[in-house]
Amino acid sequence: MAKKLVYPATFTQDGEYIFVEFPDVDGAFTQGENLQEAYEMAEEVLGIILADNKEYPIPSTVKEIATRYPNSDVALVGVDIDAFRRKYRSKTVRKNITLPEWLNDLAVSEKINVSQIATEALREKLKV
Repeated sequence: MAKKLVYPATFTQDGEYIFVEFPDVDGAFTQGENLQEAYEMAEEVLGIILADNKEYPIPSTVKEIATRYPNSDVALVGVDIDAFRRKYRSKTVRKNITLPEWLNDLAVSEKINVSQIATEALREKLKV
């Protein structure tokens, strides 16, 4: 099941740019030349900051953020963290594993990709 994370973000006109900040997510800020670009950048930075986490900050309500930032527009921005990881964090690493010889022989005879099976098993075990 996909893990969708949604956080309120502030959008503040700052000269020629729109500055975006996620008050609930440390270090999550960006900017864009227009609203569309600012929103797209906000989705990306949210994914970058949260992709390596297993626990996530509790989001405030839009009303709470709007009260704290009266000179900014507030919008909810979401990211499908699993999709983000697949798209941007898909670098593979080589791992050596030990299998019983008979099991390896059977896998070879059935043309089973052991790396793929190990990846699928880890994803299922870790629920990612």
